[in-house]
Amino acid sequence: MQDRWSRSIDYLRLSVTDRCNLRCRYCMPEEGVRRLAHEQILRLEELERLARVAVRLGIRRIRVTGGEPLVRKGIVPLMARLAGIAGLDDLAMTTNGILLGAMAPELKAAGLQRVNISMDSLRPERFRAITRGGAIDAVWAGIDGALAAGLNPIKLNVVVIGGFNDDELVDFARLTLVRPIHVRFIEWMPMGASRCSGIPGCFVGVGQMEQTLMEAGLRPEPVSPVRGAGPAAYRRLPGALGTIGFIGALSQHFCAACNRLRLTADGHLRPCLDGPVEFDLKGLLRLGVSDRQLAAIFRRALAVKPAHHEMITEPWKAHARQMSQIGG
Repeated sequence: MQDRWSRSIDYLRLSVTDRCNLRCRYCMPEEGVRRLAHEQILRLEELERLARVAVRLGIRRIRVTGGEPLVRKGIVPLMARLAGIAGLDDLAMTTNGILLGAMAPELKAAGLQRVNISMDSLRPERFRAITRGGAIDAVWAGIDGALAAGLNPIKLNVVVIGGFNDDELVDFARLTLVRPIHVRFIEWMPMGASRCSGIPGCFVGVGQMEQTLMEAGLRPEPVSPVRGAGPAAYRRLPGALGTIGFIGALSQHFCAACNRLRLTADGHLRPCLDGPVEFDLKGLLRLGVSDRQLAAIFRRALAVKPAHHEMITEPWKAHARQMSQIGG
């Protein structure tokens, strides 16, 4: 599939739940977000059907997201359903890792190929504070479980926030020297509740991140992209088992290479993470429309996909949904 800007769209982020077992400070308010009712969430068979329509149109990569996807009842059977779709080349998941240790073997057996794990601090007390109660030992168990199960490559997503965790950049980078994982430093994005909790100087750009590593004597060299469909620019420290990636959503505006659509847990197709436009696929599904009619909505989404997001020109605009409700 191609959009009106001649970008090839082959990647679908599929949110399976709006619920999460953490309350990360930059992601959602302490009380969480208003939960969708059970009947508002796409059923497993609906998720599978929409995925099949998308793959027939040209989607080749699906990333399952949440909220936290591992809290979704039936997530393992769903992965098996998705893995069985002919034409799908890559099936991945983004998780906070809390439940991954116990579930990694059955997820791998069901057909999940690889995982991204969100981990914004290596320090137990800070991790607990950032996540409002999360146990970092559970995430390490998830990482170890994923490695043992063969869910490769494993990427650690680190949202870098000034005054929050930017003093851990060097520690995260050095982690790649001893573990075969791929640490990705991600610029914070001003969406919904994700406003750095009012911390001055919270935005840390990729250039500043790179400078921090250089000042610590770390000089990673450019390498080929790690398997996946994301926009990270990768580097490797000499002798490292893993890599370091930088994702500059604001400072290195990568929209020209955007290759994705997003489907929310309540069945709304979004052409852009930042944009307000959504198409209600769930409503059509439950009216009994054909796959051809569903495919037409995917094409309509492509037709209105914007050239770029507006997080630079309108960084504090109101968003109807929090990041966790969109699926990231």
